[in-house]
Amino acid sequence: MLSPPANAAKRRRNWRGPLRAVDRFGAREWRWLTVLVWLILAGSYLSHYSAAIHWFSLGDTDDNMRYLQVRDWLAGQSWWDLSQHRMNPPEGANIHWSRLVDLPIAALMLVFGLFMDSGAADRLAVGVAPLLPLLPLMLALAFLARRLAAGQPGDKGGDGAGHGWLAAILLPIGAQMGFGMFMPLRIDHHGWQLALTAMTLAGLVDRKWVRGGIVAGVSSALSVAIGMEMMVYLAGAGGLIALRWIFKEGAARRLRPYALSLAGTTALAYALFASNANRLPACDALSPVWTSILVLAAGVLLLISLLPRRGWALRLLAAAAGGALIAGFAWWAFPQCLTGAYQISPELEKSWLAYIREAKPLTAQAPSAWVPMVALPAAGLLCGLIGCWAARRDSERLWAWGTVTLMTAFALALMFWQIRAGAAAQLLAIPPVAWALWELARRLFTGRWPGRIGAALGLVLLGSAASAYALYPIANNAIDELMDDDPDTPTLPAPRRAGNGAPFAAAITPARDADTPEPIRNAAASSAKPKNNSSRCRTLPALQPLDQLSPAVIFTLVDLGPRLIAVTHHSVIAGPYHRNGAAILDIHHAFDGSPERFRAIAAAHHAEYLLICPGFPEGTIYPARSPHGFYARMLDGETFAFLKPVTLDYAGTLPYQLYRIVPEGKAGAGR
Repeated sequence: MLSPPANAAKRRRNWRGPLRAVDRFGAREWRWLTVLVWLILAGSYLSHYSAAIHWFSLGDTDDNMRYLQVRDWLAGQSWWDLSQHRMNPPEGANIHWSRLVDLPIAALMLVFGLFMDSGAADRLAVGVAPLLPLLPLMLALAFLARRLAAGQPGDKGGDGAGHGWLAAILLPIGAQMGFGMFMPLRIDHHGWQLALTAMTLAGLVDRKWVRGGIVAGVSSALSVAIGMEMMVYLAGAGGLIALRWIFKEGAARRLRPYALSLAGTTALAYALFASNANRLPACDALSPVWTSILVLAAGVLLLISLLPRRGWALRLLAAAAGGALIAGFAWWAFPQCLTGAYQISPELEKSWLAYIREAKPLTAQAPSAWVPMVALPAAGLLCGLIGCWAARRDSERLWAWGTVTLMTAFALALMFWQIRAGAAAQLLAIPPVAWALWELARRLFTGRWPGRIGAALGLVLLGSAASAYALYPIANNAIDELMDDDPDTPTLPAPRRAGNGAPFAAAITPARDADTPEPIRNAAASSAKPKNNSSRCRTLPALQPLDQLSPAVIFTLVDLGPRLIAVTHHSVIAGPYHRNGAAILDIHHAFDGSPERFRAIAAAHHAEYLLICPGFPEGTIYPARSPHGFYARMLDGETFAFLKPVTLDYAGTLPYQLYRIVPEGKAGAGR
């Protein structure tokens, strides 16, 4: 008969066999397990957003415009024509996007259209499409987490041991600013760009240098083909590959395939996806400007990698000369782009862009926004520095850690310029945090008691950083209650906030667009005002009654324009797209100016109706900026003879006010 210690040892041996089998299975099949988790997440979010999908609740202006772009193409608009002809007619609005992101949405619409009517197919397509780039994102994050982990003893070439990759594919759920780009109905291009950026980073640290160079080059070029938002990260990736070549003998094995794939994919993307407008030297899209610069940069990288330069000093000199050549060419050929990609007028920047929340720095945000926004990137940077120290004796692993840490630090620093960098910062910080979570969990179960206590505290801190969006409002309310001198005074709960800083809404009510100007509130008057129903102005039930009117140009708010034309047959003056600055300023001048000026601008655009939405975020700017302007006077209830109220057949009260604009010279034209 075995003694109690012998029985305990036998039980441990009995458990170790199955655990080792599970460990080996996870290490071998991590890709397919990631696909399985993605399928589960996709199904759960489609179920959660089913009501929003049914009501076609595209809450973001860009999502509505993307849908229109796809529908117009399928309806016969030219592949090379990305103008929106129902915005600022008859000229149309020049949209600077690419057709690349249109392809999966259009494919889903066509496939689903084989089994259901076109309306249902469109709704299901815009629900499913944003989840597609989530899979390559999760695979890239899992790959990075495995690359950062220490290998098994005696393992010279494989990825690291452990299962931090499992945390890496789940942590995006807490990164609401980044993860929100992959939610159903979020069909704009940001999800694809974030996934491609993560894939670029994975290519930088891949142990298989040729494969890594190709992945990094192709991913970078495709991201630029979609849009310029990630250009700074991609430039940083190219710089890191060049830096590795300078200081590492043999690193040309990654640099050369990177250069060839970057040049080839960029040229092909320009040939296949650049619109007619982007064939001109535009600074804000893949045009002759960026195509020539990127192809030249790739050629320079390829050339210097072929030169017989031995020693890091000579390679550094060659890289510096190549960089100077690229910069000199850009300055000589396209000096207009040195002042910025948008190329907008000072008036447009002051009147419109300055109010866009995502274009503001982190320091301009309230703590309720910036604390949860920065928690995960800050934790990722700290874990990255610890990981660099842990890998200091393994040069290959240290390169991977240094690359990921530098990119995380760069993304975090960019948030102090514009918070739109927050989505990438949160997602790029995940691999270091995932590695730390696994290491702490391992020590919690296998270490000695002092180490277990430290591991438990570390897990709590990292878990709090990963769940900051959910925990911060709770902690903030608890602190307010502790600091409250009068316990009988109720405290209002802080709104739970989504990734773009807007209150986290239910599935049927999408969050406010980050491109939408922040509302300007009058604290003294807010309690006396009726309930704000402005969120209903974007809803399908509220806008569909407009189709009772014959197709016409409706003069409305800039940020309401894309939604209105997406769900009705009408046209509008403008949307929040910088290439159409004159039309945007016309709306601002009309609403800030006198009634006579509004009437003249409306007539110039052949507008037949005026639609205003009291309480709409953009609409709070005009009264605050011009308290005696036309829009402010409309909100105050002042009437004008040239505006005739229009009543639509609707069971209930519509959230907006609709007026017919009487042309000058017609009856009732005077005030």
